[in-house]
Amino acid sequence: MDINEKIKTGREYRRMTQPLTGIEETETESYNVRGYATTFNEKYTLWDDGDVRLDEQIDSHAFDECDMSDVIMQYDHEGRVFARTSNDTLQLPIDEHGLQVNAYLGGTEIGRALYGEIKGGYTNKMSFGFRVKADDIKEEEVDGKVIYTRTITKIAKLYDVSAVSLPANDGTEISARSLRDGEIARLEAERLIKAERTKTAKEMIERIDRILGRESE
Repeated sequence: MDINEKIKTGREYRRMTQPLTGIEETETESYNVRGYATTFNEKYTLWDDGDVRLDEQIDSHAFDECDMSDVIMQYDHEGRVFARTSNDTLQLPIDEHGLQVNAYLGGTEIGRALYGEIKGGYTNKMSFGFRVKADDIKEEEVDGKVIYTRTITKIAKLYDVSAVSLPANDGTEISARSLRDGEIARLEAERLIKAERTKTAKEMIERIDRILGRESE
């Protein structure tokens, strides 16, 4: 199943700017990497066409009821598994900053190769795949530009965390388009209807004032 097909099932993907780093090799910490799959209450922009912008953030309690029973670590969300929670080679502790990723990559040859890429700085970003259970979208207008802020309040399922090398994540772009074409389109329609109703109400008041001889100033 490729990433486009996964999106259709409700999976979303987000690439984080937080670095993924290799821990210095010692007797007890060889082939371990550390990073954050996501951070809390920090807005990032999913989509911006100049007139409308879509921002998003993860609530600090979004993982409270999340199914994290068997999360895997991959490369670009595909291919071989490098670590997983079910065999304790992947730990995902939650702190006040976000969802941490602590992974041991020494169990396989490809895992050790990935560790070398991470430690050398060739692969240094993270992404995570998840399904949303609940969110909240707010709208504001700033200097004539409509800004929607989506706050993900509950994540139903965490599928994977991935080391990524590319500066953009196609899954994020697909998710943004999906949200824009669905929820954002609905909100835009509601905003236009509200504006039309306001205009109609104002016209009715002006008409009543004219009938009663009270021209609006």
